Amino acid sequence: MAPRVCILCCQAVKWAPVVFISAIVGWSYYAYVVQMAILTADTLVEKVIFLVLYHPILFLFVWSYYQTIFAKCRTPPKEFFLSQNEWQHLEAETNENNQKDQLNNFARKLPIQNRTIAGFPRYCEKCKCVKPDRCHHCSVCSVCVLKMDHHCPWYVVNNCVGFHNYKFFVLFLGYALLYCIYVALSSLKYFINFWSGGGATGVGRFHILFLFFVAVMFGISLISLFGYHIFLTVHNRSTLESFRAPIFQTGADKDGFSLGSRANFVEVFGDQKSHWFLPVFTSQGDGVSYASRLQPTITYNTMGTTPRPEPNLGDGVTYPTRTVDLDSDGLLGQRQRWMEEGDNESTYDNKGIESA
Repeated sequence: MAPRVCILCCQAVKWAPVVFISAIVGWSYYAYVVQMAILTADTLVEKVIFLVLYHPILFLFVWSYYQTIFAKCRTPPKEFFLSQNEWQHLEAETNENNQKDQLNNFARKLPIQNRTIAGFPRYCEKCKCVKPDRCHHCSVCSVCVLKMDHHCPWYVVNNCVGFHNYKFFVLFLGYALLYCIYVALSSLKYFINFWSGGGATGVGRFHILFLFFVAVMFGISLISLFGYHIFLTVHNRSTLESFRAPIFQTGADKDGFSLGSRANFVEVFGDQKSHWFLPVFTSQGDGVSYASRLQPTITYNTMGTTPRPEPNLGDGVTYPTRTVDLDSDGLLGQRQRWMEEGDNESTYDNKGIESA
């Protein structure tokens, strides 16, 4: 009985941020629509304009938030999973070269370009699978997630952000920011009036005062986060890849999957312009295989020799190929590794396999 109670308590804690934000949005609706637009606005024209502009923004904000929370994580297809005999034989092997040969033999027909720093195909000891490119293991969800960006407990999503919902997440940030800006600007007049001691008295004025403060506070926090994810989108990087560059046969390269700003944007938002700003799934590809600068055409035989351009490990600065693990700087380790136990590429057990 006790373990079940603990599980229920943990689930409740996970959903607490979602409940909190939902309550904030519900209260803001009452404060804006009832207290400000209906009871406080000076003229009928003002009331109509406020309500007509407010509801579409709120609808898109809530819709994208819902999609971000409830989109189901996409995991590697069955072709990437080892059979019981295969993974038992692999993990019982003590010779690193034999392990590498076994993994290479299993992965030779899989569309993968990324490797561990030791040159292995990336293997998850928890899921018993070879990880597709850009896929990482999430210790919170206990699965390998395609094109995992991060697990988001703090920004009230309670879900992994990855191939399945990254477009929804970016739209959620954008519409949340637009919502805060609109509410703050449209309530500014009444905020100044009430703050200076004029206008109506009573509880309604406090709703409007707090509405303005909350909109500004959340808006400021959203500006940098939304801008950062727009930057990642146009550079075709995930949050994890921005901290730790993916490793190709030529070495680590942060811009390895970048195909140009427009192509990168289209990969996430799709090629139908009418759907770009709607929280419906239009991302290109299957989440498993990706074109890259090294291999612009995706095939199912990516284990051979690839060209060796100089990788770009920074933003606009070209460096020679590095042979040290970029995760050794500890930056990602302190902030994100607890959410991605299965992808500690800087830690290897005594068998040479990537620790899950």
